Amino acid sequence: MMTEIFNTFSTEIIFLHVISAIIWVGGMIVIRFGVHYSMMEVEDPKIKLGRTLETLRRFFTMVIPSIILLLLTAIIMIIALGFKGTELYSTVIIKETIWVIMVVIFSMIYIKRNKAQKLFDEGNLPAAKAMLAPLPQWMIPANIILGLVALYFGITLRGL
Repeated sequence: MMTEIFNTFSTEIIFLHVISAIIWVGGMIVIRFGVHYSMMEVEDPKIKLGRTLETLRRFFTMVIPSIILLLLTAIIMIIALGFKGTELYSTVIIKETIWVIMVVIFSMIYIKRNKAQKLFDEGNLPAAKAMLAPLPQWMIPANIILGLVALYFGITLRGL
């Protein structure tokens, strides 16, 4: 069944897989190296924190569907392209392991953002800021690196 789906919609499935990766990894790059530094220019701590929380909330509304699409399209491709039992299967396992680690880190980011929002809403700006501190320090950079590695492995799987 997966082979039939892939054979009928291969272009669409690959497109959805690639665009989902672009949204997730590219979005993190933009947030970390564009938005983050732009926010540093905002002097009012409440406005800066509020805009950061809102930016992350909006980012999540795009990323969560992208993560789900990545998983679904990956499953279809793994089954339809018959990677299991081939020498490329170890690359598939590495790529999917990276995806799982990225989802774990993303989940931690999501939870921290929501906790920071509650603290912000309560007026506890120092605690909200502290809750978000690991995001630009290591969480988002780690996911960017992992995402770029996963993209590289994805290209090698396609034989490009």
